[in-house]
Amino acid sequence: MSKVISVNAGSSSLKFQLFNMPSEEVICSGVFERIGLEEGIFTIKVNGEKHVHNQPLPDHDTAVNMLLKALVDYKCVESLDEIKGAGHRVVQGGSYFQDSAIANEETSAKVLELAELAPLHNRANAGGYFAFKKALPDCGNIFVFDTAFHQTMEPGVYMYAVPYEWYTDYQVRRYGAHGTSHSYVSKKTAELMGKDVKDTRIVTCHLGNGASITAVKGGICVNTSMGFTPLGGIMMGTRCGDIDPAILPYMEKKTGMTPEEMDTVLNKKSGMLGISGVSSDARDVEAAINAGNERAKLTHDIYVNRVVNVVGGYVAQMGGVDAIAFTAGLGENDVTLREKICKGLEEAFGIVMDYELNSKSRGKEICISKPESKVQVWVVPTNEELMIARDTVRLLGL
Repeated sequence: MSKVISVNAGSSSLKFQLFNMPSEEVICSGVFERIGLEEGIFTIKVNGEKHVHNQPLPDHDTAVNMLLKALVDYKCVESLDEIKGAGHRVVQGGSYFQDSAIANEETSAKVLELAELAPLHNRANAGGYFAFKKALPDCGNIFVFDTAFHQTMEPGVYMYAVPYEWYTDYQVRRYGAHGTSHSYVSKKTAELMGKDVKDTRIVTCHLGNGASITAVKGGICVNTSMGFTPLGGIMMGTRCGDIDPAILPYMEKKTGMTPEEMDTVLNKKSGMLGISGVSSDARDVEAAINAGNERAKLTHDIYVNRVVNVVGGYVAQMGGVDAIAFTAGLGENDVTLREKICKGLEEAFGIVMDYELNSKSRGKEICISKPESKVQVWVVPTNEELMIARDTVRLLGL
């Protein structure tokens, strides 16, 4: 047995899960929030009990040292030497990484080089690795890339119709995101269906505040909705998703916004928040719909339309589909949006839904289509941390 920790470091946060491997038992989990601010929050869950600590978290080094001390204090480990590997989520791996990779001087330099494509994420992801390397010098480390699963897309899928030099000189292409989640959910869905993933065609819908949809044929990604950055694709909580690019210069002229200000609007003030004027949280939007808010209703209509269009296109690209799987915050828990999306797909693809079962199903593995349905529809909670732990064991030979 080896103890392995999965780490997801953000610009002001650090999430973690400690596993016993290969049994995949979760020993503890938690999150550091408000890193870099005056008052930080450290939450750790051990043996079903949640412990919350409020104290300053000036940087990631402090958070990591606090975490390692807590692992001993809460008896998650007797000695830190028990932790043999740490897997670190990295958002952008560019075209360099088609798989997870051992973290070292060379690969960490690539992660930082790619920070221009994911400035809020890659530097923080690398910072988590540096902090662990400093605190646990004998522990092996690996990087797990959100983009790696999507590297199987063909050039005709990932290229944009812009001057070719933009690709060769500036690496402009579709990269996608949430790859670790899409990989886990596609494999888990095939397992639940009693099939080898290599014999399936599955559309995975990772619907959260950030959202993406992926076509998985024979176990590999053939298309995904996010693009050069996580701004592309379907409508999200605060992100606009795909729009006519001519809107940008048009609105910059009309409003006098700078490119930086426009970037903020498209990333942080659009999507569900921008259309509804209520919230980026789907629960708040649904409450507003129930209260008769027309803009909130329009928000749902746009969201459903975008998802249905993408799923339909992916089914055509794969030549059919065996299953559609919903995951992440909205996908697992928003029964109303799931119902609306499935109603938009059922006639075209012979889906026969159990809408009563759907209305009662939140956050658990369950098939919500009826046996006679030509396409199975599943809810499959994602587990990116487990995928990170598995890759850590595989690459480090634990």
